[in-house]
Amino acid sequence: FDLIPNLVETVKGYAKHEQETFEKVIKARNAAMGASTVEEMAAKEGELRQTLRSLFALSESYPELKANENFLKLQDELSGTENKISFSRQFYNDVVYRYNTRIQSFPTNILAGVFHFTQEPLFEVDDPAERETPQVKF
Repeated sequence: FDLIPNLVETVKGYAKHEQETFEKVIKARNAAMGASTVEEMAAKEGELRQTLRSLFALSESYPELKANENFLKLQDELSGTENKISFSRQFYNDVVYRYNTRIQSFPTNILAGVFHFTQEPLFEVDDPAERETPQVKF
């Protein structure tokens, strides 16, 4: 989340009139940082991804921004961070899936009942762009 303000500031220098996009990105970032439950965090992360896509889409309109070394570096760092987050999300979901399965299976379900263990939610980001089939053009 710390890379996002730097990215916004870099883009601001080239696209001053895109204030609404910048505000949406910052608002989505703050909302994601303030999430308190797994479900809320997943929803806010999906919103943040959408706003970041619109920010990166701006670079298509500003060729000099696309060539800016700072922008390219920040974009690359953000992409790397997103990959790490994706891996962590997969790891979390794997652990939660195994936990949820175990507390329902005999004999651990008896212990789970005694200690009031309950199922935990998976971390699922509802991002329509991830479900879309990519368009291939030649």
